[in-house]
Amino acid sequence: MAALTPETSINNCLSISELRSDNWKSLEDNLGRLSTISADHADFTATSQQVMRAIETLSSLEIHFANPGARAFAKLKGMIARGELVRGHLASGQFRKKLDRLAQRQRYSEVLIVGATSASEQQAIRRRLRPKRSVYDDFAFDTVFVQTFEDALNALRVNPILQAVVIHDGFPFRSLDCHLDTLHAVLDELDVLFEATPDFERGPLLGRQIAKLRPEVDRYLVAGSNVEVIAARMGETFKRVFHRDEDQDELFRSIRRGIEERYDAPWFKAVWAHAERPIINLHTLAISRGKSIMNSNWIRDRAQFYGTNLFLAETSATSGGLDSLLEPRGPLKIAQEYAARAFGAKRTYFVTNGTSTANKIVVQAVVRRGGVVLVDRNCHKSVHHALMLAGARVCYLDAYPRNDYSMYGAVDLRELKRKLLVFNRAGDPVRLVILTNCTFDGIIYSPKRVMMECLAIAPHLTFLWDEAWSAFAHFNPTYRERTAMGAAAELEAMFQDPDYAARYEAFSAEFGAEARADDERILNTPLLANPSKAGVRVYATQSTHKTLSALRQGSMIHIWDQNVNEKAFSDAYNTHTSTSPNYQILATLDLARAQVELEGYKLGQRQLELAMSLRQRVSGDPLLTKYIRVLGVGDLVPAEYRESNAESYFDEKSGWRNFEKAWRTDEFVLDPTHITLEISATGLSGDTFKKRLMEKCDIQINKTTRNTILAMTTIGTTRSDVANFIQVLRKIALDCEEKARNFSKIERSFHDDKVRSLTLEQPLPDFSSFHPAFRPNMETGDGDMGLANGLAMEDDNCEYLQPADAERAISGGRVVVSASLVVPYPPGSPILVPGQVIDIPSLKYLCALDVGEIHGFDRKRGLWVFTEETLSRILDERKSTAEHGGTS
Repeated sequence: MAALTPETSINNCLSISELRSDNWKSLEDNLGRLSTISADHADFTATSQQVMRAIETLSSLEIHFANPGARAFAKLKGMIARGELVRGHLASGQFRKKLDRLAQRQRYSEVLIVGATSASEQQAIRRRLRPKRSVYDDFAFDTVFVQTFEDALNALRVNPILQAVVIHDGFPFRSLDCHLDTLHAVLDELDVLFEATPDFERGPLLGRQIAKLRPEVDRYLVAGSNVEVIAARMGETFKRVFHRDEDQDELFRSIRRGIEERYDAPWFKAVWAHAERPIINLHTLAISRGKSIMNSNWIRDRAQFYGTNLFLAETSATSGGLDSLLEPRGPLKIAQEYAARAFGAKRTYFVTNGTSTANKIVVQAVVRRGGVVLVDRNCHKSVHHALMLAGARVCYLDAYPRNDYSMYGAVDLRELKRKLLVFNRAGDPVRLVILTNCTFDGIIYSPKRVMMECLAIAPHLTFLWDEAWSAFAHFNPTYRERTAMGAAAELEAMFQDPDYAARYEAFSAEFGAEARADDERILNTPLLANPSKAGVRVYATQSTHKTLSALRQGSMIHIWDQNVNEKAFSDAYNTHTSTSPNYQILATLDLARAQVELEGYKLGQRQLELAMSLRQRVSGDPLLTKYIRVLGVGDLVPAEYRESNAESYFDEKSGWRNFEKAWRTDEFVLDPTHITLEISATGLSGDTFKKRLMEKCDIQINKTTRNTILAMTTIGTTRSDVANFIQVLRKIALDCEEKARNFSKIERSFHDDKVRSLTLEQPLPDFSSFHPAFRPNMETGDGDMGLANGLAMEDDNCEYLQPADAERAISGGRVVVSASLVVPYPPGSPILVPGQVIDIPSLKYLCALDVGEIHGFDRKRGLWVFTEETLSRILDERKSTAEHGGTS
């Protein structure tokens, strides 16, 4: 257990919650021990020193909590100083147990009060928040009182159960008692701004900073004057603005109501209420109410596995308190509005067939036939299917490869800008950019930077960010800045800011017309978008079920589009959404939203801390590191994309500083909760290792490559899960040690050959090109996948070729073209797409794959490819069309 002094940065602690918990446990144990030994006992001095270290650490932390909190902790220190606890009156944790009765309530939360408040005022506030009887008896509250700007931000960072902040005007900036280094860079910058801000605007300044840090927390302002001016000019920062001498009871009712609003799950309540009603079902769904099962002599006992509520809640009704997903007007409509509020979107839509369907909805809504789309070739298969269905002209972008581990990273911003310039020069503007944020392996873009620079070249672009793995990200302040919705909000605010307009004019004048004609200058310059032309049109698709508490297939579409085509989106949504959506999936989407609005910050921080703990434990174990290596950001993100030069995101010396700096500055970052382990030294392939973990150890991991496995922490991961995983990895490493000691010469040679084959670099294939038969514009190189896919549906146009036969044909001079989407799963990214020229590297990569599923590839028959006659016919038709001025 580490001790924390006022001079020690809190950033150096991996987990503040564990630090606090461990120090309380140490204090209680050592006080109990002191009560049983005399002052002349050999251990008395050492035990007393441990007590003092724990007190020193907790003194810096408890001022940010209500339970036990600063007031109670001061009382405890006084009792210790007087020797009362040493005599055993309240030793062994009785003191904290007595105080924690309120905090043990299921729906307990704390409210932060900022500003100078007297003891009598604090007592009155506590009394108002904790009435004897209330309609809100299901909720329990207590209060944290701080006096400064710095203490307020530290409390929001350190205390994850704060649900509301009440700011009283007239507070100083710097802390009077404790300088925890949670936000040193932010505080240094704000210190000057605070001094230059009029007194009555300092409350709103703090409110805006709290909104950036934890937007889900309700904010209230209590001012002694200028309340009308503040409400008119800066009221959007706060839920309500109050005058100090008025409506204090109304303030506390507002706090309770605000928390109740976030706790409310309207659709879940509607489904629950429906299940409670004695409804006679003369409609579809024989399973509805469960009678078809409960009256069965054969399967009644098996239904007990699920319980009766599952069937009672199953219905196709859209009335009687329920709602229609396709045309919501009641609780589903409200649930989606709550989700938009929670995830920082203008609009949010629920999807019951996963992000695969969400991607298809967005693409159909935004792209018209023949529209040009730039897309990462390694995006999920659903995007490629969507582009085929939409009849888009697709220009594929290659992400940087990590050949040592057989995985791709992300698409270089220079490559994005270069492609946009090519299409601009050809007079063929790009309509949509699709990128994956984050990738399967945890690589994350800087969406704000990407969209800013792309809009500088093509101001009418729309962006689709596939954030299947990032539903939790909005609720962590560091992650939030790299989300699509977070970036969209920032861009819109910037484009409306007169200061940004002035910055753009200065940039534009300095850059000049000559530079605009120089592609290299454009590629090498961080561009600013013209605020009078650039629009913010951003869509994000999220697999809520992957990283939050939702049932499988539960996803959301978040929209921040200043020019949304409501008719097109509605048509697309209706096209791909079932008229019989699963109500339980929708209910868990509603619950997942409520949970993260109330405790997403806490759960996300815990997820991150457990991931970093797992990384440290594996990397610090001499036995494990002989056979298993944790890949860090330096392994997965090349140095040219890491302005911060960070190789690790946490260590005891610098704490979390590298993490925060890298996420502010680097083009790409690594999500630490995606933990890639390089396992080639074990002699086991990734797929073999995965099967061993699942079949023998009951551990499920995410994906594999030939020499890596990917594990993830989520908001559901526990310390026990992490400990068990480490224990299993050690057992595997011990097995490797045992085998190595008993290898015969032949076995040793075989093992070494296997390890060597796993560690040899395996080049990943770039996207080759579309065949000329499917290229509408030879200058830009994009392809008409809709045409290729349509032709591939006719057997006469295609044939099967085994990979070996295809390789011989290519070597003999034939141009072999794929007629299908060939996708290894996981991760679900294609090797080949319809209309793509098949090259030797792609074939070699296909043959070397070690995965159970390869969609679009028939192992018995081979690859589905276009016949040479079909390609010749299409080329002739294209030539004829061109000769007749565009008509055939």
